[in-house]
Amino acid sequence: MILDAYLQDPETEALISDRALAAAMLEVEAALARVQGRLDIIPPEAAARIEAAAAELDVDLGALSEGTVRDGVPIIALLGQLRSAVGEGHGGYVHWGATSQDIIDTALVLMFGRIMTLFAARLDDLIAIWATLADLHRGTLMAARTRGQQAVPTTFGLKVAGWIAPLLRHRQRLKDLRTNVLMLQLGGAGGTLAALGERGGAVGAALAAELELTLPPMPWHSQRDGIIDFANWLSMVNGSLGKAAGDILLLAQSEVGEVRIAGSGGSSAMPKKANPVLAEALLALARHNAGQIGALHQALPHVHERDGAAWTLEWLTLPGMIRASGAGLLHSLTMARNLTVDGPRMARNLSASHGLLLAEAASYALAPHMSKSEAQSLVKAACLEVTAERDLFQILAARTRVDVDWAALRDPTNYLGATDQFIDAILEDIPS
Repeated sequence: MILDAYLQDPETEALISDRALAAAMLEVEAALARVQGRLDIIPPEAAARIEAAAAELDVDLGALSEGTVRDGVPIIALLGQLRSAVGEGHGGYVHWGATSQDIIDTALVLMFGRIMTLFAARLDDLIAIWATLADLHRGTLMAARTRGQQAVPTTFGLKVAGWIAPLLRHRQRLKDLRTNVLMLQLGGAGGTLAALGERGGAVGAALAAELELTLPPMPWHSQRDGIIDFANWLSMVNGSLGKAAGDILLLAQSEVGEVRIAGSGGSSAMPKKANPVLAEALLALARHNAGQIGALHQALPHVHERDGAAWTLEWLTLPGMIRASGAGLLHSLTMARNLTVDGPRMARNLSASHGLLLAEAASYALAPHMSKSEAQSLVKAACLEVTAERDLFQILAARTRVDVDWAALRDPTNYLGATDQFIDAILEDIPS
């Protein structure tokens, strides 16, 4: 599709492709044979032949597609190809004691692990870029905006720190996910491992160690909360990326002009335009995953020991969510690297309020001389009289004779509160 390059990325696509799924399933089958050969559950020579055939097999993906239409899963067709490659003598030992869902779900979490590694690296890169920007602009004054309106003075550095903070939490969540999501699935036909008898536990422990996966206390084939946890993480990452993109989108508006994205999109009709297309894509991707997570929760009621409808719903939904997160991280990196901050424009926009952004500061400065409610009423009335010729502090000075340092109050750098401490706290939380 033409839009693929805009809404996907090649690295992520390679990790979730049909070829990657087939390779992961073969990896599980090879590891299963290897540990069973080691435990003398299947002949060691059969294990060696299965492992070699799995490594050499050139999978016919078309046949897997046809098999999936027929069987509802790709693994049965893959097993046919693998058994043929192993040969008559040992082919019967392929997939010994396992069931289709064991192989597919374990292959899926192997793919998740590789996706997590890629996304963690991209998060780290993005955090590093934002951290440099937050430190550089810790003193760059701008208007904070609440509910679409100018509120009080802040700094661009603090705004960027606010983009970093959830990304740091997502990195920590990812560490927990590696334990709670990257779990071996091995339960056999109905979750009892009956085909392996008393050796089932030993095979599970050895296979989990071989694949470097967590060994759960029981098979999780009908317990899909781990899948949902990973999908929730994907959606939250996109949402946090979308928050930053939404801020940038508004700051880049012509009337605001406080940031620019180099290399922005053009218009077919208006030569002057530089559309912030990456920011728009990030917002779209965030909203896409927010919608998809609700669909994926429909797969959580996985009835009885295997539910084909719930399982299929995961296949419909999860790849698109992974694609959206991969593209979101890649676009965020590009946008961050090409962001230009216009500090003078930020200062001009702030000063254009003629003191209104410091109305709260004025109320607190007056409060020691009268009740808080009286101070707020006085400031509110003065705000209504502010013009380009008379700022808030001139009006207040004329209306009251209290001892207030109006010059100091007029300076927005004196009303930044704990801005620097907050920036420092976020930057100090970034692993070195």
